[in-house]
Amino acid sequence: MKAPPTTLSRCRATGLVGTACLALGGETAGALPVRELIAPSNARAALGLVGVYFGVVLLIAAWTLLGRLVRGPQPPTVRSLMLVLAVWATPLLLAPPLFSRDVYSYLAQGAMVDAHMDVYTHGPALLGGPLAAEVAPVWQQTGAPYGPVFLAVASGLSGLTRGEIPAGLFGLRLVALLGVALMAAALPRLARHSGADPAAALWLGALNPLVLLHLVAGAHNDAIMLGLLGVGLVTALGRWPVLSAVLVTLAALVKAPAVLGLAAVVALQIRAGRSPVRAVLTTVGAAAATTVAVTALAGTGYGWIGALRTPVSPQNWALTSLLGRATAAALTKTGSDLAPLAVPAWHLLGLAITALTIAFIWLRRPRLSPLYALGLSLAVVVVLGPAIRPWYALWALFLIAAAAPSTSVRHRLAAVTGVVALLALPSGAPAGAEELVLAVSGGALAMVVLWQAHQAHQAAHTPLRESTV
Repeated sequence: MKAPPTTLSRCRATGLVGTACLALGGETAGALPVRELIAPSNARAALGLVGVYFGVVLLIAAWTLLGRLVRGPQPPTVRSLMLVLAVWATPLLLAPPLFSRDVYSYLAQGAMVDAHMDVYTHGPALLGGPLAAEVAPVWQQTGAPYGPVFLAVASGLSGLTRGEIPAGLFGLRLVALLGVALMAAALPRLARHSGADPAAALWLGALNPLVLLHLVAGAHNDAIMLGLLGVGLVTALGRWPVLSAVLVTLAALVKAPAVLGLAAVVALQIRAGRSPVRAVLTTVGAAAATTVAVTALAGTGYGWIGALRTPVSPQNWALTSLLGRATAAALTKTGSDLAPLAVPAWHLLGLAITALTIAFIWLRRPRLSPLYALGLSLAVVVVLGPAIRPWYALWALFLIAAAAPSTSVRHRLAAVTGVVALLALPSGAPAGAEELVLAVSGGALAMVVLWQAHQAHQAAHTPLRESTV
C-alpha cells in the first residue's frame, strides 16, 4: 500500500512542536544562569532533558520529511521554506540558552570592552560580578578569541542592557537571528550561481537542525560570521569586488576562519575576467583598510591576532586533540618525558596539513567552483583544527549546501547532520550515564510518537473498502 503524501503543513507543524518542546525542556535542562541551575538528578531537570531530546528528534524528523518534499515533483518555493524557518525558530526566541554556555562569555567579554578592559589579555575573572560568574570555569582566565566586529557588538549590547543578563541574552539571540536571516537570504543566490536548486540549498544550509539548535537556540556568533560571509560572496557574484572584500573581512573580524572567503572573492573576480594581480590587490587593499578602520573604531587593538592561539578545552574531541591525548597516554606508560608535547605536536601537525590541503584545493583544483572550494577548505579547518564543536560543521555545510556538484554530497551531509545534532546536552555540560539514559529515552519516545502519528495519518488516507456480501 502506498504511503500518503507528506505535506508542507505537516512538516511545519512537526518542526514547530519539536522546537516548542526544546524551549519548554530548556527551562529546566538548558544552560541556565547559575542561580537558576537545577541539579541533573532533580525530577524537573530530568523531565526537561527528556523533553529537549524529544523535541530534537521531532525537529530532525520534520527536516527529513521536508527534504523529501524538496526533492519531490512539486517542491516548495523558496518563500514557503523561509516561512517554515521563521515558524520553527519562533519558540526558541525566548528560550534559555541551549547546548552551550558560550553566550555568557560573549556577555562578559562585551562588558569588559565596555569597561575598557583588555579582553584579549585577561579573562572574564578580571571583570568579576554576576556576568563573570556565569562563564564556565575553564574560560575564566582565557582571553577572547573573537575579532573586533563581534566584540563591538557585544560591547554595544552591554551598554544598552546595563549588564542585565536576560536582556543581554535576548539581544545576542536577536543578533544571531539576524545572521541566520542573512544566511537564508544569501543561499538561494549562491545556489543559482552554482547551478544548484535554491530550495535544496536553503533546506540544507539554513533549515538544518544545527542552525536552529546552535545558532538560534545557542545564539552563537558563528551565525553573524556566516551571514556576513554569505552576503559578501553574493556581492562578489554581482561584481562588486570592493564591497565583497569589505563584507568578508567583517565576517573574519567576527571569527577568523571566514578570512578564507577572501580567496573566493579573488577567484570570482578572475573568473569574471579581471587580471589576477588586480584582483589580489583590490581584495587585499579593501581587507586591510577595513581591518584598520574597524579595529580603530572598536578600540580593542590588535590583540585579537595573538588571541587566535587561545587554548582549547582539555577534553575537546577534535581529531588532533584525540590523537594527541592518546599519544601522550602511550608516552606516559613508557615513562617518556615527551608526553606533555604530544598534544601541541599533533595540533601543529594538523595545522600544517590543513595549510597544505587548502593550498592543494585552490592551486591544484582550478576547475572547482570557488564557492565549493571555500566550503571544502572550511571543512578541512573543522576536521583538522585543534578544536571542534557541533556548530563548527556549519562553516563548511553552509557553502557546500549551495555549491556541491552533486546531490549525493548533500545527502551524505544531511546524514551527518542528523548524527551531529544529537551530540550535545542542552546544559552544555559533559554527558554522564544518567543524562545519556534520559536523552535516549526522550529520543525513543519521539520515535514512538512519530510512528503512531504516521500510522494514524496513513489510516486516515486509506480509502474505505466496501464490504462485499
